[in-house]
Amino acid sequence: MARRPATPDLPPDDTVGRVVDIDVAAEMEGSFLEYAYSVIYSRALPDARDGLKPVQRRILFQMADMGLRPDRPYVKSARVVGEVMGKLHPHGDAAIYDAMVRLAQPFSLRLPLVDGHGNFGSLDDGPAAPRYTEARMAPAAVAMTTGLDEDVVDFVPNYDNKLTQPEVLPAAIPNLLVNGAAGIAVGMATNMAPHNLVEVVAAARHLVMHPDATLEDLTRFVPGPDLPSGGKIVGLDGVRDAYRTGRGAFRTRATARVENVTPKRKGIVVTELPYGVGPEKVIEKIKEGVQSKKLSGISAAVDLTDRTHGLRLVIEVKTGFNPDAVLEQLYRFTPLEDSFSINNVALVEGQPRTLGLRELLVVWVDHRLTVVRRRSEHRLAKRLERLHLVEGLLVAIVDIDEVIQVIRSSDDADAARTRLRQVFDLSEPQAEYILELRLRRLTRFSRIELEKEQEQLRSEIEDLRAILADDHRLRTLVSDEMAEVAATYGTPRRTILLESAGGSSVTGAPAARASATPLEIADTPTRVLLSGTGLLARTADDAPLVRDEGARRSRHDVVTSGVVSTARAEIGAVTSRGRLVRVSVLDLPSLPPTDGPPSLSGGVPVGEVVTLERDERVVALTSLAAEAPTLALATAQGVVKRVARGDVPGNRDAWEVVALKDGDEVVGAAPAEDDDELVLVSSDSSLLHFGASAVRPQGRAAGGMAGIKLAAGRRVVAFGVVPAGSAADAVVVTVSGSSTALPGTQAGSAKVSPFDAYPGKGRATGGVRAHRFLKGEDAIILAWVGPAPARATGSAGQPVELPPVDQRRDMSGVALGAPVHAIG
Repeated sequence: MARRPATPDLPPDDTVGRVVDIDVAAEMEGSFLEYAYSVIYSRALPDARDGLKPVQRRILFQMADMGLRPDRPYVKSARVVGEVMGKLHPHGDAAIYDAMVRLAQPFSLRLPLVDGHGNFGSLDDGPAAPRYTEARMAPAAVAMTTGLDEDVVDFVPNYDNKLTQPEVLPAAIPNLLVNGAAGIAVGMATNMAPHNLVEVVAAARHLVMHPDATLEDLTRFVPGPDLPSGGKIVGLDGVRDAYRTGRGAFRTRATARVENVTPKRKGIVVTELPYGVGPEKVIEKIKEGVQSKKLSGISAAVDLTDRTHGLRLVIEVKTGFNPDAVLEQLYRFTPLEDSFSINNVALVEGQPRTLGLRELLVVWVDHRLTVVRRRSEHRLAKRLERLHLVEGLLVAIVDIDEVIQVIRSSDDADAARTRLRQVFDLSEPQAEYILELRLRRLTRFSRIELEKEQEQLRSEIEDLRAILADDHRLRTLVSDEMAEVAATYGTPRRTILLESAGGSSVTGAPAARASATPLEIADTPTRVLLSGTGLLARTADDAPLVRDEGARRSRHDVVTSGVVSTARAEIGAVTSRGRLVRVSVLDLPSLPPTDGPPSLSGGVPVGEVVTLERDERVVALTSLAAEAPTLALATAQGVVKRVARGDVPGNRDAWEVVALKDGDEVVGAAPAEDDDELVLVSSDSSLLHFGASAVRPQGRAAGGMAGIKLAAGRRVVAFGVVPAGSAADAVVVTVSGSSTALPGTQAGSAKVSPFDAYPGKGRATGGVRAHRFLKGEDAIILAWVGPAPARATGSAGQPVELPPVDQRRDMSGVALGAPVHAIG
């Protein structure tokens, strides 16, 4: 049997072998305080001077030590993490990599300090593993670390006392205010908003030169936070509280606008989100709101974000809903409006403090004054040391032969050093420097260089002493360096600051706010307009169009047809193929209200709203209401027709209103009562008008009846209706030219004459001559009949000047300055 080894003798100890009673409360209190101290000072809270937590400071210091400057190649992130963990940070690699990723994210920091290459994550997704990404210092990080080799900050031992690390970085950038901070310690937390570098530096420079500046003086330069994601800050009272006390709150809103996402549907396009909110989170909340019936009027939400166009979140609005009211709902129930609570807690002289704007600036300004002062002292010492050596070397060069003789005759280096000091009255550093001198420095050129260096060193020493002796000069130097930093790294403001949300509360809970805008578009009166260039739009009301001459000249395009309706009704579009197509008024863009006539440039092309066949065009608009007047129309072959009232299919989107013969087409249409006058103008300059009662209403399948008698090869170029009692206000516009010229290439000549100058004739007759042709003209290429004043436009909607009204009907026209595309 094996023997048990003997137990060694234990030193005498009265605690061995017995239980020691301790106070659990005292033990827990002591252990908890040690843990809390470690979290507060070594992990969670940033230093107010450089705005960095220990892990962030160690990352930047180690990257600078590794030479990973912006002009150097990227290295694997895992290599940086390994160097930081092995030399400086006594924690896991995951914590180090997470901190480095945040330093590289442009949506997290207003001024990123790490230049990341690869997938460093997004607001909705995490980053790739450190073995897949690469990194180097961002340009701003160079400004944070410049001067570490000039004794500008104190160095402290690392976790195993084998290396040293800076206690704080020189921080030429006010990092804490520019990039903000977030962290949770024990019993306290910090949450600081990012700001604009140019604004913060401007306030700091004012404080440098005016140490007694008040908070009100500084807020003139820093009006509010500037978030990396842009957006809007709504309500600045909370921001002012934070600047005064270090604590406050404000609301952030997405940047959104209403657009036509399809020809028939409006949508809300979001291009900037609140700070820290990702598009996937917004889409998820929209889906939840639609399912729970909190959100109405939304048909889809699509994320179209890409690297080329940036953030683009499209929220489609259902027909009949007011996009502005839907947007108010989204602000209320989704993260498109979010809150940000400011809690400016940072370490000042090793103690956590809550700081206002002025205190934050004072700490950084004092730090920069200390850094520049210590740098100047270091540079002064280095230059004095160098000047001392240069002066000794100049002495040796003057008597170089004797110096060589003294060295050769000495037994060893110590003897040579001693004899040089005695013979030439040198200091020990000077004698040592001469002993290490290379023979190539003994040339005449080297002596000239040394004399120049001596003069330069004396000048620099004088400047450095002046800086250290004059506080104003020191502050001026610090201010100039701040200005250079702002010019190098500053960018324009991204976040818009708003005092209020335009009537909605921004300080209360979001659920307490209600939209003042009606959610669904009211069925209010409106007027639908068709322009000469083929644009459709609706106005905000059914008020008659302003006919002021000056106002109409400033309006884009002309109105060739219009109909009074309501916002939620339907109207008809009469086409050249004899069809009537149903159009929803809500599908048309609403023109903004103006003091004058509306600009039709905001309309939608008619082809995007009405499905047309090849070579088919819309010639007029008409009402589909049962009580509307009968629709009158005319064709190119001289046929006229009045469509029976109320003959509208309820279940069809398009139907025929006239049976056309081969080669015929509709040239115009308008509502007509029995007392109105129907007017036709032919290409051979004949004008015929007769009472609408001469044309009995017919069904949709009818082909109409003869309207005007045409000569061979001639056609109707225009059709209009002059309401009863308004003949005195109507005019006839005719434009003549050559029938063989290409359309749109000839300006032609135009004549404007009063409608009542033309005598009426019976239906199916030839009418009277309305225009006398000039040499080279053989046809009327364009005509129009309607209320004065008439206006002409080119193919792009540009105005074309028409001649004044000529009371004579049978006269030649006046040459035009440009081709006319439409008259209205």
